[in-house]
Amino acid sequence: MNDRLPEPGADERAHSEHLTGLLREEIAAHGPMPFSRFMERCLYTPGLGYYSAGKAKFGAEGDFITAPELGTLFARCVVRAFEPVLSSLGAEADFMEIGGGSGAFAEAALQALDAAGKLPRRYMILEPSADLRDRQHARVHANLPPDVARRVTWLDAPLEDEWDGVLFANEVIDALPTTRFTTRDGEVYEEYVVLDGDGRFMRTDRPADVLVNGAVRHVERDLGREFEAGYRTEILPQLPYWIQAVAGTLRRGAMLFADYGYVRGEYYMPERTDGTLRAFYRHRAHGDAFFLPGLQDLTASVDFTALAEAGNSAGFGVAAYMPQAQFLIAAGMQEFFEDDYLALTDEAARYRLSQEVKKLTLPDQMGERFQVMLFAKDIDASALPAAVMAADQGARL
Repeated sequence: MNDRLPEPGADERAHSEHLTGLLREEIAAHGPMPFSRFMERCLYTPGLGYYSAGKAKFGAEGDFITAPELGTLFARCVVRAFEPVLSSLGAEADFMEIGGGSGAFAEAALQALDAAGKLPRRYMILEPSADLRDRQHARVHANLPPDVARRVTWLDAPLEDEWDGVLFANEVIDALPTTRFTTRDGEVYEEYVVLDGDGRFMRTDRPADVLVNGAVRHVERDLGREFEAGYRTEILPQLPYWIQAVAGTLRRGAMLFADYGYVRGEYYMPERTDGTLRAFYRHRAHGDAFFLPGLQDLTASVDFTALAEAGNSAGFGVAAYMPQAQFLIAAGMQEFFEDDYLALTDEAARYRLSQEVKKLTLPDQMGERFQVMLFAKDIDASALPAAVMAADQGARL
C-alpha cells in the first residue's frame, strides 16, 4: 500500500483484488503482458475496469476534474467554434462526442446549440462504458427539454455509415492504452508487466515488435536524433488506426480534440527520461501504475504532432492548433463570462464563475497544459471559426 494515498474501503479493495487476480491469471497463463494491455485491462475490463465500473470518476466525488465539470463556459466555447461548420452543413449535420464522461459537456453543449438555433440532427455519444452511458442518459433526460434530449443517441462502436457533422473529444486520447518503450544498445525494447516471486506486478523489457519499432524510429527521424540509452517514455503506434476507426466515416465536417500534451519536440525532451505516465486517485496524482488496479485512472500526455499525423492519414487537415486558453478566448469566453457575471446577483456564484475562468485559462492550471487541435475535411475555409483560425500556432507542430 502506498502510504501517501487514501485507504480504499473494503468493497473497493475487494473490487481491485478481483481485477488484480484476473491480471495475475492472464500473466501466469500467457507470459509477460505488454504495458498497453495492462493499462487497457485496468481501465476497460467490463464491470471491473476504472471506466467500466460504477465508481464516481469525475468532479469532487471522483478522482479528477475535467473542464466540463467546472461549469458551462468550456462547452459553450466549443459550440461557438463549431457553429459555422454546422451552419455550412445544414439540417443533416450530426454532432458526435467521444467519451461523454458524466454527461456535463453534452448537457451544456445541447443547451448552447439550442439557444443558437443550431441543434444537430443527432447528438451521438460514443461511449463504451455501460455505467457511464446510464449516467449520461439520466442527466440528459433530467435536465434538457424532451425535444432536445430525444436527439441524443448512444453508440458502443463507431459509425459504419458515412455522415456529415462535427466530432469532439475531451481528455480521450490520454486514456488510450499507451505503449511504454526504452532503448538499449541501439535497439528498441517494449515495457511488459510480469510477476515477481510474491505475485506482485513488476516491469521488464522485451524486444519491440515491428509496429512499435517502426513508430519509435519514425519519431527519431522526425526529431533528428536517436533516443539516449535508458530513456523511457510512451508512444501510441495505434493512434492512426484509432482515428481512422472513429472518424473515417465522417465525410464532411470538423473534429476538435482537447487534451493535455505537447508538440513532439517538447514531449520527447531529453530531460523527460521517464515519460509522462501517471495515475490519479482521489485527486492525487502519483507514479505507481500498479496501485489498486481498477480504482485509479492511468493516463499519459498526448503527442500532438502524432495526432496531427494521424488526422492527416485519415483524410483531415489540421485547421488550427493552440493552447486551451488561446482557444477559449478566441471562441468567445470573455463574452460568455461577462454576460454570466452581469446576470448573477449572488457574490458566491460570481466567485465560482471567476474561479472557473482561472482554472480553464491560467498557465499553471489548464490554460497551457491543455492543448486544442481542430481538423477539417471537405468544407470551405469560410465555414471555419475565423477567430480560432487567427489564433493558430500550428507552425509549432
